[in-house]
Amino acid sequence: MPTKVLICDDSGFARKQMARSIPDGWDVEISFAENGQLAIEQIKRGKADVMFLDLNMPVMDGYQTMEVIKNEDLPTLVIVVSGDVQPEARTRMLKLGAIDFIRKPVDNDKLSTILSQFGLYSGDKAATQRSAAVQQEQKSTKADPLSEKLDAYREMANVAMGQAGEKLAQMLNQFIDLPIPNVNLIETTELHMAIAEISHNESVSAISQGFISAGISGEALLIFNDSNFANMVKLLNYKQTKLSAQLELEALMDVTNIMVSACLTALSDQLNVKFTHNHPIVLGQHCGLDELLNDNLSRWNRVLAIEIGYAIKSESIAFDLLLLFPDKSIDLMFEKLTKVDG
Repeated sequence: MPTKVLICDDSGFARKQMARSIPDGWDVEISFAENGQLAIEQIKRGKADVMFLDLNMPVMDGYQTMEVIKNEDLPTLVIVVSGDVQPEARTRMLKLGAIDFIRKPVDNDKLSTILSQFGLYSGDKAATQRSAAVQQEQKSTKADPLSEKLDAYREMANVAMGQAGEKLAQMLNQFIDLPIPNVNLIETTELHMAIAEISHNESVSAISQGFISAGISGEALLIFNDSNFANMVKLLNYKQTKLSAQLELEALMDVTNIMVSACLTALSDQLNVKFTHNHPIVLGQHCGLDELLNDNLSRWNRVLAIEIGYAIKSESIAFDLLLLFPDKSIDLMFEKLTKVDG
């Protein structure tokens, strides 16, 4: 009898990747769920001997899903598959009952090892359902070409976001709350409206860092609410503690360096390219967000805008990383993502 496997992820692109990562010799029957609430329904219907569970999802995220599974003692073995690989995220999920934790994108050899360790896979059976399940998922994610592209970009950003969050967590010794990336394909004239919710403060500071590879270029912007500087400087443990314009700039540069470097590394791995990046440029300090964006982004016509809102809730810190890709890079990125995936 095949093992019933449930893949729970809000991204169709990620669900397809996960299905393709399942070992060829594992006899499985695969189902899919787009969020934790739907996953719980599937588990109760007996569709999940094993579940691969994402963390960052709408409706019900991975943490909430595991709490329900634990509290109701639902019959499923959970392996977390997430872009958020902070040690605290792993610890929290294992305490809730997950049997292991895998970083996105999935390492197939590690997955096979984990399945073997828990007696779920021996490699001596023929796969029967995986191909049909992947084809079914492909049909559902290809219904709308634009939605398919945005979904792929969102999952790309999710992995990059997680790796940047992990580096920042290590540097600050804090847990970083990670969101679902906000992805839009828009005209630059609409950019200030699309990200109007980034900051409710009148005053922000920002640094820009451009990056380029063969055919793909972009720009990363770190946008920091000025009210957060005192707490961030405290976490960075500078010898100088009295807040000054120079210390604020140093904090902004340090956070930008760690975040952008980690993001570009993750993007490089997923797109199979090598990015080089320019030196960071201060776009503005203590100015309005609209003024900052209008003065610096008018050179592009259409952009893929990926907005990631990071938070350190224990210190009341929130800031945003904005990744912008010009029109000429957008389709090439999708081709590379689907080529790597396929």
